[in-house]
Amino acid sequence: MAIAFLFTRWQGFRSLLENRPTLRGKIHLAIIFGIFGIVGTYTGITITPGDVQELFPGNLTYEDAIANSRAIGVMVGGLLGGPITGLLAGLIAGLQRMTMGGFTDVACGISTVYEGIIAGAVYYKMRQRTFTPGVALLTGIIGEFGQMAIILMVAQPFYKALALVKIIAIPMIFANSLGIALFIAIVQAVLENERNIGAVQAQRALGIADKTLSYLRTGLNEDSALATARIIYEESSIGAVAITNQQVILAHVGEGADHHLPGELILTKVTREVLRKGHLEIASNPEEILCPEPHCPLQSAVVVPLANGKETVGTLKLYSVRRQQPDPLMVELARGLAQLFSTQLELGEAERQARLLQDAEIKALQAQINPHFIFNALNTVVSLIRTNPDEARSVLIHLGNYIRQNLKSSLNKWTNLETEIKHVQAYLAVVQARFSNRLQVEINIPQNLYGLNLPPLTLQPLVENAVQHAFKKITEDCHVMIEAVQQENQVQISVQDNGLGIEPQRVIELLHPEKRSDEGIGLNNVHSRLISIFGPQAGLSIQSKPGLGTKVIFIIPMNQ
Repeated sequence: MAIAFLFTRWQGFRSLLENRPTLRGKIHLAIIFGIFGIVGTYTGITITPGDVQELFPGNLTYEDAIANSRAIGVMVGGLLGGPITGLLAGLIAGLQRMTMGGFTDVACGISTVYEGIIAGAVYYKMRQRTFTPGVALLTGIIGEFGQMAIILMVAQPFYKALALVKIIAIPMIFANSLGIALFIAIVQAVLENERNIGAVQAQRALGIADKTLSYLRTGLNEDSALATARIIYEESSIGAVAITNQQVILAHVGEGADHHLPGELILTKVTREVLRKGHLEIASNPEEILCPEPHCPLQSAVVVPLANGKETVGTLKLYSVRRQQPDPLMVELARGLAQLFSTQLELGEAERQARLLQDAEIKALQAQINPHFIFNALNTVVSLIRTNPDEARSVLIHLGNYIRQNLKSSLNKWTNLETEIKHVQAYLAVVQARFSNRLQVEINIPQNLYGLNLPPLTLQPLVENAVQHAFKKITEDCHVMIEAVQQENQVQISVQDNGLGIEPQRVIELLHPEKRSDEGIGLNNVHSRLISIFGPQAGLSIQSKPGLGTKVIFIIPMNQ
């Protein structure tokens, strides 16, 4: 328990466990827990001939053996790192035990490797399910029973092995199994606490980002920075908030605002490093902040980059008035805000460029980021943050990719089918999260057609139209199929659903610009652009009957 607690205080150890370990990480874990197993051997209790004679009087000749906690290190390694970690940790601790000699040396070496493999197998079996201390306890019991069996089978002579097992079996099975369960419980409690911290701060960051959206989408300037800094300061319990561009302070709200003034050049070395490297940095004392005011209350800070695409355009700084390393809550809040603000800045820049474009049809499609869809997606993320933070993060990434692709599509006249499919998949990932993966989606696109050139925002509006309008309610029976078929020198692409279908008169209205409605703007724009680029034969074809679903088809020439 003491070692488990110390391990969880070590950031390097926690980082190995927070995500599924790489091969290098597994080897590191194997070394750590192999050494832990060796320590378990040396801290064991020596079973002497006197112990045996006391419990089993008679003329037994007997050599020393060790009742130990070696299994805890090895099996915990396998449970946390998997089969490779368990096997290597078992080899490290087992081979070391064999070098110590004794009539059980070979049996103990074999059983140590066996226990590592058993633990690794449980990790592999449970990788898609919740792993509990109870499972760890049962794994420990199975491993220790196996060790006793191996001692009886391998150690010679048998009567010595039997005498030893009678002494050590019950205490070792009990102590080591309980130790394994407690170790896993402590590690999981710490990791769960950190995940909860991240979830709480992610939710707070989303709330702040929602309030700052209208400001940052105008770009990074003094007005937007001041409004954003005030919102962060009011919504969080931190000493001060500052926002800079690449040269000067744009806004400073909170402690130190009387001398940290907008327009002043950036002095802090940490801030300059963040602008140069584009990575989060921490100032843990006033010397690193470099404030010239001798009585400045700011004692530490977290500085994170604000990016627009791949370029770092400024920084966000969260200050503390306590002279100590910023706590994890503050760091997670800063990191989450920076990611969201960077996305907002990128969206704002993309929107600014979009307004400069003269192509009205592209602009109309670019503007189709449905606010209702975004709000539903954000609500989905908020609901997932506490229960499944990893899925919430995944939904945010897909939402960002979806919005980013919508905006970037207005800058290019051509894209390829692979990019369009990725755009569709990003949209569907958000939809599936909202509807708990009830929507059945099938994509049948031959690999050789992924390079097909076509206008951007051609496929996604058709899929979005099917999801939004084909079904009264998304259930497991709802099905959407996306298909591409090569026909001589052209490719037929279709989006088909098994939904409500469309009335014949409504089909005519959807494909005629003079009868355009807000509901059909997506289909109409795709239809009009295909005709303008490829001719009348390339427009949308809609096959639908009420109650029998809808199939929307268009043709792309292969030699365009």
